[in-house]
Amino acid sequence: MTDLSNKHLVLGLSGGIACYKAAEFCRALVKQGATVQVVMTEAAAQFITPVTMQALSNRTVFVSQWDAREPNNMAHINLSREADAIIVAPASADFMAKLLHGRADDLLSLMCLARPLDTVPLVLAPAMNREMWAHPATQRNMAQLRADGAHVLGVGQGEQACGETGDGRMLEPEELLQEVVALFQPKVLQGKQVLISAGPTFEAIDPVRGITNLSSGKMGFALARAAHEAGAQVTLVAGPVALPTPNGVQRTDVRSALQMHAAVMAHAPRADLFIATAAVADWRPAQAATEKIKKDGSGHMPTVVWQENPDILAELAASPRAQSGALFCVGFAAESQDLQAQAQAKRLRKGVPLMVGNIGPATFGADENALLLIDPQGSTEWPRASKLSLARQLVADIARRLT
Repeated sequence: MTDLSNKHLVLGLSGGIACYKAAEFCRALVKQGATVQVVMTEAAAQFITPVTMQALSNRTVFVSQWDAREPNNMAHINLSREADAIIVAPASADFMAKLLHGRADDLLSLMCLARPLDTVPLVLAPAMNREMWAHPATQRNMAQLRADGAHVLGVGQGEQACGETGDGRMLEPEELLQEVVALFQPKVLQGKQVLISAGPTFEAIDPVRGITNLSSGKMGFALARAAHEAGAQVTLVAGPVALPTPNGVQRTDVRSALQMHAAVMAHAPRADLFIATAAVADWRPAQAATEKIKKDGSGHMPTVVWQENPDILAELAASPRAQSGALFCVGFAAESQDLQAQAQAKRLRKGVPLMVGNIGPATFGADENALLLIDPQGSTEWPRASKLSLARQLVADIARRLT
């Protein structure tokens, strides 16, 4: 089963150069198991042909409200009743203004207005010039559309087709896909503030050398995505990793354990849940050399004086908010052997209600993992699966513990 198996989606395209991204987005939806019915405005058909979208969706494309293929000539009713969701990507400024006022002078706007509000969500992916995006009328329209129940996504920033640079680009197809997948995930953390640390830290020995570990950050990033899918506001504090930020997640990049400590502590007062997946270095050089350390021919490595790093998880677990139950702390234990005993000892030492263990060498850098959950009642093994799948399971498990 893929993320969108058994989902039937209507993909609407309004006029804009971002229609070229809709082709890849359509293909991504199909690859995730969805059936996709494309509906285009006449303006959209000036930017990309219905033939292209038909080839990618494997379904005939609808453009006109007068399409005679529907026996009752009510495509706007029939198509909307069949859909699990309607996604308009791109959604132009003009099209959103039309929706705001309930105007319905083409098939796509008719369908959006006629959809059953309680059962067919409407997702809008804005795309426009930066000045159009920043205009007060556009911002007012989007605020009202959200108040009316539409899911209005954010936009990207960068170079635009007109040659200008700024906000207003439609999100990339992979980002749009993440948002559609999130739409159908249970919102078990709705309204919660979640803080997650991920990846390794790097402790400098001199300007070009340091110590780190093999953590890739993939498990923490998967948890950040899963928590966002579950409806949470997510802050991700990431060590030095080469991973894209999950869509909708606020990211803070750090390098050292002290920087990670400072960033986590700055965000912790607003968090309801802290998940410490980061592999934070236990030690750092007490004083990093200001210049590269050279070999002296003795065959011996120069002596480095080590200093223990602060224990971020233990410090937060002992804080008044955690002790009162306002902050729920979850730890991760990456061990090389004797996982159950080591993870249990770590849970008790850190003072957290839940410790999640895994065998580090078997998971560092991999897309799959196997987890051992340890709490005061005992332990539970979760078999090897994708990190995103395990992250969704863990988010659901934690949500039950929070209620």
